[in-house]
Amino acid sequence: MKIIVDAMGGDNAPKAAAEGSMLAVKKLGVEIILTGKKEQIKRYLTDDKNIAVVETSQMITNDDEPAKAVRAKPDSSMLKGLAMVAAQEGDAFVSAGNTGALVAGATLIVKRIKGIRRVALAPIIPAGGRPVILIDGGANVDCTPEMLGQFGIMGSIYSSAVFGVEKPAVGLLNNGTEHSKGNKAAAEAYELLSELPINFAGNIEGRDVLSGKVDVLVADGFVGNILLKSIEGTALYFASNLKQMLTKNIATKISAVILKGGLSEFKKKFDYNEHGGAPVLGANAAIIKAHGSSKEVAFYNAIRQAKSFCEAEAIKAITNLVKNS
Repeated sequence: MKIIVDAMGGDNAPKAAAEGSMLAVKKLGVEIILTGKKEQIKRYLTDDKNIAVVETSQMITNDDEPAKAVRAKPDSSMLKGLAMVAAQEGDAFVSAGNTGALVAGATLIVKRIKGIRRVALAPIIPAGGRPVILIDGGANVDCTPEMLGQFGIMGSIYSSAVFGVEKPAVGLLNNGTEHSKGNKAAAEAYELLSELPINFAGNIEGRDVLSGKVDVLVADGFVGNILLKSIEGTALYFASNLKQMLTKNIATKISAVILKGGLSEFKKKFDYNEHGGAPVLGANAAIIKAHGSSKEVAFYNAIRQAKSFCEAEAIKAITNLVKNS
């Protein structure tokens, strides 16, 4: 399997992408194509076995306006990689770069699966000891009920195909459990999701998101992204305060040593490095958006996730279900 990686995207480029790619080649047996500034990338490639580098002359930054960047920087490391996967020169694409540009590029270059209205980000959130797919995590601020219905379909298929969940429970994020709760779009989405060939579990309130009641959580990108960042912020706040509490005095330091194993496991559940990235569902290729702050392990896990995406043939499954729904 050949996976294309945007080596210039993210806060730690190109070091993290190069090191994560070397780890992926070693552990996953994949081939990697890195796109970007060859001279800079080569500094960190201590082993180029099964790794090729494609030179690009441009780079999209986080400050670039997405639509303008897609038009003005066709030879950027991100858009070159998307063009290559669209031309089937690779099986999947991974980038930690500008989210808006990646979504726009996936839509305009790779194209959407026929029948899909919008692509959506589907990050993983830890809940009830199992991965829960949040869709949309930030690609679409405004969503119609039809879009939310398609998010439910795509999330359900991804959960089943990639994580092996039988009949994934799909919930709609709302401010109450009653079917009439929420704004007009939410109420209409509830009715639509109820009629789709998925295991719809109804509305889910914010306080129940981490309870593990559902495997897929549907939301528009505005609310979904706020939820995602709130969970990340709460985890960081909790970790910081717990560290202060456990280093107060000798007694608490002893407690910290005793609890070390359990605390490490707890921290891993909320660490984006462990989950890899968010698939861009609805695009006609396997595309993974890695966290902007990704380091070596996070890139490795994003590549691992891209490999699982391809092996599960999730795109084919989404195409078939959308066609028949």
